Amino acid sequence: MPDTDAAEISLLTETLRKTMTTTSGVELDAALTELGWPEMLAMMPDIAVPLVFRLLGETGAHAPVLNDVVLHALDRRIGDTVPIPYADRWLIWGRDGDGGETADPELPLRPAVPGSGESVASHSTEPGPAAAARRALAWWLVGSGHAMLSLARQHALDRTQFGRPVASFQAIRHKLAETLVALEGAEATLTFADDDLGALLAKAAAGRAALLAAKHCQQTLGGIGFTAEHDLQGHIRRVLVLDGLFGSTRELTREAGRRIRDLGSAPRLAQL
Repeated sequence: MPDTDAAEISLLTETLRKTMTTTSGVELDAALTELGWPEMLAMMPDIAVPLVFRLLGETGAHAPVLNDVVLHALDRRIGDTVPIPYADRWLIWGRDGDGGETADPELPLRPAVPGSGESVASHSTEPGPAAAARRALAWWLVGSGHAMLSLARQHALDRTQFGRPVASFQAIRHKLAETLVALEGAEATLTFADDDLGALLAKAAAGRAALLAAKHCQQTLGGIGFTAEHDLQGHIRRVLVLDGLFGSTRELTREAGRRIRDLGSAPRLAQL
């Protein structure tokens, strides 16, 4: 990995953030290519993937870069598409910008051509590609969780009841604190997601944290959070879809339990 100092990463972060707040979809895909996303993925994936995918979550933007992560892990040319597992079917994350058929209509996820999923199943479910995709999705989910937490926190500070901000109420503070702990825990899990099981657990932890954020932040925002015009709803729809890609939180938790049962012991993931 080339040396990248903190100042360079900070500048890249701000550039990416500004780009993602003004563009999304096809336009963002092109902009990321102009900014050197293919080169970053090839030369410094440990920096590029967490940075890009977390910012996608924080800004609410989207781009078909999950394709690139899988293709890179398969040692294939990036910039194309590859069938992606979702529940009991295979989807294509299109690069044409057309709306999809999931809970989040902004994401261009459409059914794959029958049989195309099976043609890459022997690769897409292998530790390398699956683990890489799960790590990327986990960072996206963490970013979305933080975005929802930020919206709920600001609302709690601005909204007043009985003459004081609702942020001063213990029930609200507990919900937001629990959300933050879950998100921080998922990030900690990601730092040790070096193998297939680690990536599986990180994706499960990030999905649980993001779904918890959706629940608690919706309750904190109350009625306004249910309106389609509020940004929270976009994040919730996004999280519901991202959680299902490459295994949902529930599916991955069961898979982790099955693996541990078959091994007869739980492997040590981190030296503490």
